[in-house]
Amino acid sequence: MKTYKNKFIDGEQVLLNEKIVTIKQWSYVAKMKRYSYIIQEDTGTFYFEEELNKIN
Repeated sequence: MKTYKNKFIDGEQVLLNEKIVTIKQWSYVAKMKRYSYIIQEDTGTFYFEEELNKIN
């Protein structure tokens, strides 16, 4: 099984622009070597890992 180094997992609550959102799905974009995330509150938009922060 592959081991991933993403910061967040499905169902985790994170901060996006000072709002608490929930990760719906994540994926690795191999060509960009970055992780992208779709949030439950806005499924039509994806965000990169750098745009999200852990809740303290």
